[in-house]
Amino acid sequence: MIGNGDDMEGNRLFKFPKPQWLNSANTRNAGVYLSGALFSIALFVMIDATVYSNGRLNGSDLHLNFVDWIPSIFSFLGMLVINSIDKTRLSGDTFAYSGDGVAWKAKVVLFMGFAAMAGGLAGGVTVMVLKYVTEGATGMSLWFGVANLLANALVMLSCVVLWVSQNMEDDYTYNLAL
Repeated sequence: MIGNGDDMEGNRLFKFPKPQWLNSANTRNAGVYLSGALFSIALFVMIDATVYSNGRLNGSDLHLNFVDWIPSIFSFLGMLVINSIDKTRLSGDTFAYSGDGVAWKAKVVLFMGFAAMAGGLAGGVTVMVLKYVTEGATGMSLWFGVANLLANALVMLSCVVLWVSQNMEDDYTYNLAL
């Protein structure tokens, strides 16, 4: 029965168990590849908008310059920082990491990575509003700001997918690590 709680573990957060297929090596690999695809799409969108804005076909006075790239740079650096941290370093429960304060340092660095990514997304919104929306850009000129925002959002989504897929727990991986 669901209501009596006899079959439920005391330390679980949710009522329903997670599906077994979620912890397979194939799911983990698919997540890593999906993250790479999202990241490459983000980079393509940003480079495509830059090339088009500086080309002969752009008839407007609005062009992408370094100011437009700053939010993307922060998002890329945030993704690099977040995915460089091992999930086991975040818990201070193990004896190997609890004595020298590595868990606290890892949490601070992880927060800085998330702050960089959030700052990149907020910067993308700011650049789009201040540079393109208030200037009355339409059509492909407005696409430059939308591409910047889309690239930052895709980098954030890529980071989340990579973080989750790299840190899936599987009994097979623990047996190999022993």
